[in-house]
Amino acid sequence: MHTFGLAIAWEWEFDEDFVRGIEHECHKRNLSTYQVTPHNLQDVICRVERGDLAFHGFYDRASDVDESFLPLVKLLDRESVRVINPHHRVVHAIDKATMHLEFLTHGLHVPYTIILSPHSVAREIHIAPEELGHLGKPFVIKPANTTGGGTGVVLDATTVNDVLKARKLHPEDKYLLQEFIHPRVLDGKRAWFRVYSVFGESILCWWDDQTHEYTEMTGDKEQRFGLAGLREAIQTIYAISKLDFFSSEIAQEKSGEFIIVDYVNEICDMRLKSKYSNGAPDAIVQHIEQLIAQEIERHVAKLQEAKA
Repeated sequence: MHTFGLAIAWEWEFDEDFVRGIEHECHKRNLSTYQVTPHNLQDVICRVERGDLAFHGFYDRASDVDESFLPLVKLLDRESVRVINPHHRVVHAIDKATMHLEFLTHGLHVPYTIILSPHSVAREIHIAPEELGHLGKPFVIKPANTTGGGTGVVLDATTVNDVLKARKLHPEDKYLLQEFIHPRVLDGKRAWFRVYSVFGESILCWWDDQTHEYTEMTGDKEQRFGLAGLREAIQTIYAISKLDFFSSEIAQEKSGEFIIVDYVNEICDMRLKSKYSNGAPDAIVQHIEQLIAQEIERHVAKLQEAKA
């Protein structure tokens, strides 16, 4: 049997730098790696089933858009494999309707929201005028489970007709109608943030929701503007979702209140800012690569101790 330290399943061409970065950090720690792509997927599944290929760790960045990876995900769902973001937890965490209710239960602030049943379940919708008034104009329409790059999200809705049209695009999905958040301005920047949680460590970034450009958050700015609430919020989301690696969008309103705008993004865009204007800061991407390698290193060490 050939056993590798970490298998990385990926299919998005822009993930190449991130995957190579993770491999680099693993190799520095004497951990072997194995890439699983659409080109070798079926062969890998067959070899794992036969028992001549195994992995100590598995990081899936593919099955969210390509269901053909799911058989491999299920095969590797075993105690001896350190799966980063186990699939059953992902399924729970990406449902925005479920997370909305859990966030409220745990005291997190979220936009005023109306949750609608799927179009396939209830074609007609009934929204009271006062509810529509609470949303304001424009308001946001989001599918509850369709994720990735803002798929299906409408940012400039103003009427019930906009809702009717949007629901037909993903008829099996629940929908959220949310108020449009207007953040305060801090030091010339919109108080809108992308906050990463990586194995419980919180990493803060400014993220402009209009330009989608990132800026690293320095410790002095975090202290100067009193942004400790960002860390408190992401730690609560980490406890709720139980995901190893995800990000959330959090905005701060003029009142100073932190609002969770985009709940749980389980496949973070790790394109480098040095290559793409709306990419994540290189230093943050590299740190996340290190944290992933360190987690697999810890897991392998535990397996070796158990055998000794």
